[in-house]
Amino acid sequence: MGGIGRDVREWWERGRALTAANPLLVDIGIALLVQGAVTMPFVVPRAAGSPPATWGAYGLSTLTVLPLVWRRRVPVAVLFAVLATTALYGLVMDGPGQPLPYTGLVVVYTIAALSPAWKRAVTGAVLVVAVPVGVWLNTRSARELTFSVFVIAAAYVFGRLTDARQRAHRVEAEQAAARERARIAREMHDILSHAVSLMIVQAEAGPVAVRTAPERAEAAFDAISATGRDAMAQLRHMLGVLRDGTDEADGTEPREPQPGLATLPGLLDRVRGSGLDVVYRTVGDAAPVADGVGVTVHRVVQEALTNVVRHAEAKAVTVQLAYTRDELEVTVTDDGRGARAVSRRGGHGLVGIRERAAAHGGSAVAGPRADGHGFEVRVRIPLSVPAKAGT
Repeated sequence: MGGIGRDVREWWERGRALTAANPLLVDIGIALLVQGAVTMPFVVPRAAGSPPATWGAYGLSTLTVLPLVWRRRVPVAVLFAVLATTALYGLVMDGPGQPLPYTGLVVVYTIAALSPAWKRAVTGAVLVVAVPVGVWLNTRSARELTFSVFVIAAAYVFGRLTDARQRAHRVEAEQAAARERARIAREMHDILSHAVSLMIVQAEAGPVAVRTAPERAEAAFDAISATGRDAMAQLRHMLGVLRDGTDEADGTEPREPQPGLATLPGLLDRVRGSGLDVVYRTVGDAAPVADGVGVTVHRVVQEALTNVVRHAEAKAVTVQLAYTRDELEVTVTDDGRGARAVSRRGGHGLVGIRERAAAHGGSAVAGPRADGHGFEVRVRIPLSVPAKAGT
């Protein structure tokens, strides 16, 4: 049964894609469906004394349906064509009648769903005249007039509801795209800013080390290489996600795992390679966390350390993960310039940290330490709150 369900969904999605790419096929299908409906009075048994079902009457009925093929492109013109052919049928032919004004309902729905306000106003003005005239040419009964007004108004309302639903879907899609763009920009910033900052520090220290301590120069160049490779691996992962499951163009290589708590030691080792003394500790009973929380913790620590390397002029930094029953607190504290470096830290990095924390229902604060020596970033993330989409 599961295989049948997947097949049905696959065929349904293919059909939707085909009709979305070829709206003319939809219009032709609707015209054929309406043609089948208007054919019914000509083929079903009729009561004695009913108007004859002639080929001429059937041909003129078909002419009332044919304009529906162009309903999207020129809906108001199609409306006039339908009204004209319908009026001609009522005046010239004494053939079978129709239980519903099928073609008129389709055109009214189309205009309500797809046309601007002025075209809808023109349609309303035309129908105010055409409906009573059509009823007068047919039965001249108040019952038919009431019924005609009701079904045409219903078609118009359904058209407006369709337009409102499509607008809501477009807004939702635009918001989802904006969230995804923000997420990608945040990831790109965190990856590249961190890697480039470490590479710059190592490259600046390299020439001095070459003259004074060649072994340190070799370590600096190794650190530059390792940082570049790590940045490339993370970028490949991100591009692989965007390409729907592959990292490389041929799709043969598996994606690198997402960064998380397990990758924090490697991140700290690379920062130590820049000459910064990094202390890492955990407080409380370490508990497994969701993958999304692990990614957020890694990126928060990464961005905080990037700011330390770029702006703090610090010698040491402490990264602490404190676990409680319901919360994980991440603290990054340095012994650098503190308040004097605040203005230089006002870029997108701290904003990104706050956005990442908020996506998990948490909070983030950043600022100089109370004693004025150094800077602190503190992030609290609840462990039981699902992450919002786009994090």
